[in-house]
Amino acid sequence: MKLILAVTLLAGSLTSQAQKLKKNQFNNPLALQRADPHVWRTADGTYYFVATVPEYDRLEIRISKTINGIKEAKPVVVWRKHEKGSMGNHIWAPELHQIDGKWYIYFAAGGAEDKWAIRKYALSNPSEDPTKGEWKEEGEIVSRRNEFTLDATIFEHKGQRYMIWVDRASTKEVNTGLYIAQMTSPTTLGDKQVVISQPTLAWERIGHNVNEAPAVIIRNGKVFVTFSASATDANYALGLLWATEDADLLDTASWHKLPDPVFYTNERLKRFGPGHNSFIKAEDGKTDIMIYHARDYKEINGEPLYDPNRHTRARVLRWTKDGMPDFGQELDDNEMALKKAKRSKKAKKQ
Repeated sequence: MKLILAVTLLAGSLTSQAQKLKKNQFNNPLALQRADPHVWRTADGTYYFVATVPEYDRLEIRISKTINGIKEAKPVVVWRKHEKGSMGNHIWAPELHQIDGKWYIYFAAGGAEDKWAIRKYALSNPSEDPTKGEWKEEGEIVSRRNEFTLDATIFEHKGQRYMIWVDRASTKEVNTGLYIAQMTSPTTLGDKQVVISQPTLAWERIGHNVNEAPAVIIRNGKVFVTFSASATDANYALGLLWATEDADLLDTASWHKLPDPVFYTNERLKRFGPGHNSFIKAEDGKTDIMIYHARDYKEINGEPLYDPNRHTRARVLRWTKDGMPDFGQELDDNEMALKKAKRSKKAKKQ
């Protein structure tokens, strides 16, 4: 009986450890050949996943009750590119947001006849389920410079909704930088539109002079913005801006940039060109998760933009004692949590 009891207790302990191991552990990649991933989490804990497809020709949504469930969720196509004119090519970087009970997809698109005439657009859908009902084309979201504009993201702070997006940001060179403005509606921008970051550092100027793909997370008294820089090959990397939560976000001087990238290629882990992330809460509603894309190989034949193997991945975003995000550059997507579980198991043995 003692032996049976011991075996039962050991099995229970192992099961408990296995359950702990599964928490915030990710079955990566979550989505093959899906770049620029964005996830929206509703109040009931449902996850809605959108991303760029390698054909650059459509928008699709996956629905899951868990982050890992995105891997098996069936993609539902909700919109396809136009055959002529605007929104006819290079359908990029969709983001799905729910505003006042209505769904919006923000995305970038080129023209059918000129794929590099990139502009930002919006769709809307009043249905409860965004994979159903009719998606209305709200048209282009026009900004003041409006030359090569993409990667729009939105966030709310202190009762005001903002958009951060990408456009040409210099009169001296060809580059892209990050703009911010208040939103006067879900599809219109306020008149004051300012640049908060340009590629001035060496690591931001490899292959292309680029700041793009902003993502916002607000915590510890700061508004943090990650962004991606350089060409979309193994040089692609994440940088970090921040402003204090009480600062004027439309004042360029409010924003600070770290001098070095915070998340970049790690050949040992076969993680190449990580970038274009979004942030979401885990199933517990507390843990911060970073959703991002990366390749698992370095060498690319031809233009990196047309290499399809940027895969969606997830990892826990940790925080330092001084309140800054910790991206775990030297750790794989699950290693931090695995180490914690192993330490706990060792402590119990002692």
